Amino acid sequence: MLPLAERVRPKTLSEYIGQKHLVGEGAILRQMIESGNLSSFILWGPPGVGKTTLARIIAHELERPFYTLSAVTSGVKEVRDVIDKAKREAKINSGLFAAQTDQRSPILFIDEIHRFSKSQQDSLLGAVEDGTITLIGATTENPSFEVINPLLSRCQIYVLQPLGKDDMLELLHRVLTEDEELRSKQMVVKETEAILRYSGGDARKLLNIIELVANSGVTEIDNETVTKQLQQNPVAYDKDGELHYDIISAFIKSIRGSDPDAAIYWLARMVAAGEDPKFIARRLVISASEDIGLANPNALLVANACFDTLQKIGWPEGRIPLAMATVYLATSQKSNSAYLAIDNALAEVEQSGNLAVPLHLRNAPTQLMKDLGYSDGYKYAHDFPNHFVKQQFLPDELIGKHFWEAQGSPQEQKMAEWMKYLWGV
Repeated sequence: MLPLAERVRPKTLSEYIGQKHLVGEGAILRQMIESGNLSSFILWGPPGVGKTTLARIIAHELERPFYTLSAVTSGVKEVRDVIDKAKREAKINSGLFAAQTDQRSPILFIDEIHRFSKSQQDSLLGAVEDGTITLIGATTENPSFEVINPLLSRCQIYVLQPLGKDDMLELLHRVLTEDEELRSKQMVVKETEAILRYSGGDARKLLNIIELVANSGVTEIDNETVTKQLQQNPVAYDKDGELHYDIISAFIKSIRGSDPDAAIYWLARMVAAGEDPKFIARRLVISASEDIGLANPNALLVANACFDTLQKIGWPEGRIPLAMATVYLATSQKSNSAYLAIDNALAEVEQSGNLAVPLHLRNAPTQLMKDLGYSDGYKYAHDFPNHFVKQQFLPDELIGKHFWEAQGSPQEQKMAEWMKYLWGV
């Protein structure tokens, strides 16, 4: 017997659940289908939101030939074979030695197109350009990072969202009332909180959970039954995927924005999902340097101590110093003056190049260098009051140039006042 997800896969647009912004009345993909004027596009979204199903429905609605390739198992040869087959069929159907027009061209669906290498993606360009095929790609990864620019320029990008609660409940009701196998078992829904939580907006997960519960001989779907059958909390998180970067971004921005509650929440998301603790600790060290900086230099000590402690005590206790450092950084005063200073200086280096080091700042380990004036006139700061003496430290071309500016924290204001006292500016 076919798996439940395959048995109930929608075959028409009226059966398709979710993505109203793309297939609802007046939406872009519905307009394409109704007009029959289909252009190449890439569907980007998380697993289980209907990318493959939507591609099949479009081909069915438009009565187009439909070829499918998986980037996991297909290479350049398979791509070219499909393109050649499309050209041969075009010649037969049209009686002309030319490709079909874009209005009638067959659809090539490539699942996980982000896994295609550059050469594999290159092999698609000509056929997409001349309308031999209409490409529909599906990806869970950001196409701007994973798809080559020439192919991106030939395709529209449409973003699919996780299914909402109402969509998931509609799907649950539909499969229990329309699938013959489930109807015969007289499945009854008593509670939905657990099944919705474990599914996380993924229709395939929802269907797999229903099938698991049904195959266990249980006829009632409630929170306890679902939790007992799954025996785990499958948090949606791919350590190599888009969500990985989205969550660490939210974590760092919550620290930068001085919201300890949000920062701890995103930390918990990463901990629950099995993120590498050292990755989190490294980002805390970066945040302490970039976002807290000179407003509270102790933040860097705390972040480094967290990293060191984490490596000493391991897991799961390591979550505690991570939490301590997270809260400390989030509640600390902020300054990015050091971050801006080094970027300003790098920009100057890029613009002005290798300016000469003033002679008095150069070492003079040999007599020749002394004769040339190296180190001549250098004043040793510790020989003067307050361990300071005015002298030139920048190249001649940059005298008077400032790269660092104090920000509003008391720590930096004291530093700025001390510099003003020393330099008299």
